[in-house]
Amino acid sequence: MKHLQNFHYIEGVMRAGSIRKAADDMNITASALNRRIQRFEDEFGSEIFERLPRGVRLNPAGELLMQHFRTQASDLRRVQSQVADLSGERRGHIAIACSQALVPYFLPEQIAAYRRDHAGVTFSVMVRDREAAERDLATFDSDLALVFEPVHLVDFEVIAHCPQVIHAIMRRDNPLAAQSDVRLRDCLDQPHILPSSAYGVRALMEVAAARGTRPLRPSVESDSFDFMRHYVLHENAVSFQIPIGLQLAPDDRIVSRPLSTRDVPAGNLLLGQQRGRTLPVASARFAQRLTRALDRLSLA
Repeated sequence: MKHLQNFHYIEGVMRAGSIRKAADDMNITASALNRRIQRFEDEFGSEIFERLPRGVRLNPAGELLMQHFRTQASDLRRVQSQVADLSGERRGHIAIACSQALVPYFLPEQIAAYRRDHAGVTFSVMVRDREAAERDLATFDSDLALVFEPVHLVDFEVIAHCPQVIHAIMRRDNPLAAQSDVRLRDCLDQPHILPSSAYGVRALMEVAAARGTRPLRPSVESDSFDFMRHYVLHENAVSFQIPIGLQLAPDDRIVSRPLSTRDVPAGNLLLGQQRGRTLPVASARFAQRLTRALDRLSLA
């Protein structure tokens, strides 16, 4: 536990980039924090921070140490979760990194249902682009990631997947709304709104546009799918989203239509964890629940 306390201080300095700022954040004096860091470095046998003119940053030895600490903390949470299971309790904390599309409907429903049976389990849900979600897994900041079209997949162990056809979002009075599915070229002939290049929807559309005759020339770009969906109410434009992030009522002022898979193939929504990691019991059980839910969506 002493080492985990050291980890708390070291991580605070790493995040703040300054001993003085970290001390303010942790409500201790800068001199006391500096002594703790120096004492640890003496015991460890190596400096872990590079002292800069305006702060500090981890050196290579410090980065290796942080990875070790994160592994220790993850293992401790897993053991605590297993011990709680021995007494019939279900406790623990589940950290999830996810694409924006999972936030409005899917994850609230799944987490609330899980907590009805296991009220002792707490959650943190962090919206991340696909590359940042993978980075969160690698640093143990998240137990699970649920992302559309991850980037690297080198250390991303896929637990489950669900195909998602990209939908065009438009006002009900848009001419394309009369079609059951729409061609990409027809969307691009209109003013269109696109997510930034950090998102899987944009990546798939860029590949599709490169094969076609219409370039992507967005009138507006945003990293908020909520903004893009609402923007079409004010300009007769087309935006894009995956269906898991959409629940439109029949009398809604906007509608969604699937893009033809002749133009843009379906992408994959992937549930994953850090490769080789043994998840805490609560996280592993919740992953099983998500897998069943994604399987049902795939069959729908």
